[in-house]
Amino acid sequence: MSTNSGRPGRPPGPGVAFTLAQLGAYATDLFARRMNQLGLSPAQAGFLRMVAAAPGRSQKELAEDLGMPPSRFVPFADELDQKGLIERRKNPDDRRLHALYLTEGGRRLLGEVAKAGMAHEQQICAGLSPDEHDQLLDLLLRIAGTQGLKDGVHPGYRATPATA
Repeated sequence: MSTNSGRPGRPPGPGVAFTLAQLGAYATDLFARRMNQLGLSPAQAGFLRMVAAAPGRSQKELAEDLGMPPSRFVPFADELDQKGLIERRKNPDDRRLHALYLTEGGRRLLGEVAKAGMAHEQQICAGLSPDEHDQLLDLLLRIAGTQGLKDGVHPGYRATPATA
């Protein structure tokens, strides 16, 4: 789709929204392939990061943050539990709730996810200087904020199948 991005004098071409969608689709596919090599889906990798950032949070809290209904969240977490990457413990404050923690294997794998994520960031942003990288990140975070997106939570979790 060609637009002039609403700016007089700008030559016709793709706008910001199209270019973000194009780059997003490319980056998503590339990241999925990187995570697949580690035996994870992108959703599982992001979830491990969330559990590591706040160990002991309840399944209910995490499901709410991700925008996942409990009917999809429980089997999603079950799969990571069965892989030995997370463990559920009774919440000491409310024994009806389960608190989630990474296992040692989960922490090791998360280290590999972090390395893959850094390589991904470097590859996607290879054409930018460090200052341009920072500026682009600031602009994208501002756009995401004005769209009501939750910081650090991919909106795709809402549609993540129970077995991701």
